[in-house]
Amino acid sequence: MRMVEYIEVVAATATASTTRWELYRVLAEPVRLKLLALAAEEELAIGELALLLNESQPNVSRHVAPLKAAGLLLSRKQGTRALVRIAEAASVDPVVADALASGRALCEGDGSLARVAEVLRERDQVAREFFAQERDAAVFEPPDASAAYIAALARLIPSRKLAVDAGTGDGALLDVLAPAFERVVAVDRSEAQLARARARIAARGFTNVKLLKSELDAAELRDEADVVFASRLLHHAPRPVDLVKQLVRVARVGGAVVVIDYARHDDESMRDEADLWLGFEPDELLRLAREAGLEDVDVIRLPTAWCGKGKDAHLPWQVLTGRRATRKEKP
Repeated sequence: MRMVEYIEVVAATATASTTRWELYRVLAEPVRLKLLALAAEEELAIGELALLLNESQPNVSRHVAPLKAAGLLLSRKQGTRALVRIAEAASVDPVVADALASGRALCEGDGSLARVAEVLRERDQVAREFFAQERDAAVFEPPDASAAYIAALARLIPSRKLAVDAGTGDGALLDVLAPAFERVVAVDRSEAQLARARARIAARGFTNVKLLKSELDAAELRDEADVVFASRLLHHAPRPVDLVKQLVRVARVGGAVVVIDYARHDDESMRDEADLWLGFEPDELLRLAREAGLEDVDVIRLPTAWCGKGKDAHLPWQVLTGRRATRKEKP
């Protein structure tokens, strides 16, 4: 089906499933107009929408229901949370487009649109505070012969000058990256986490690892890495698509991006570990990767036996791989 036909079908579904007068009735409520505008700005949880609109969660849910029934809003579950976003092609209908413009004006007037950025910062603050906590000094098991095997296998990698470990945490991934790559830059924004990674580096005797306290948008990281790794980082990101875009910008053109994260699950206890998202469907990862500019994208599921012995060992793990798209030559 061509894209134009797809949009026409979705637009028809969003409005023709109910009579026109019913559509006008659904859109006649100011709170619903604001909901539509906020959901067009960002995918938001019911609780976040309630906070932005200064409404109770039950009242927000009550107003979301008819918008969903009309095909204007979509929702998905993340554990006990419901996340709401606008249907991709809903605004093709001129009535809905006008309602969106009206809702946006209302949200600009009451300041709720501007506060969306605050909501995203609050998501991020949860992870910042969690990883900034001081923890007991890390104790690392003595390395076995695996580093030697990794170093030998790494000779088969065509480009291994630089690897970037995004959100290195205690540096567990460095046990693999340091023997495999000529240089490794391990990035984290938490000094507490970097202290644990520093202890690991000292214990292992790694001499080719540089620790960097920084966000991923640091100028010195851009367009350089042969491979960028992000292990169990994506589920902490306020906007996962923004994180994937940052990872892509760190890679050189043609360089690889590897994301290890959880598949969708329902273990709410992981929110105590500052998890903002309870995993991702494979299709979600593929969409994020392509939107961020990756090509040759693939997602695979990992066997449970490979997922270590940590608090998250019981969760389903998956790996996203892709390459930063090559620049097209100018004619």
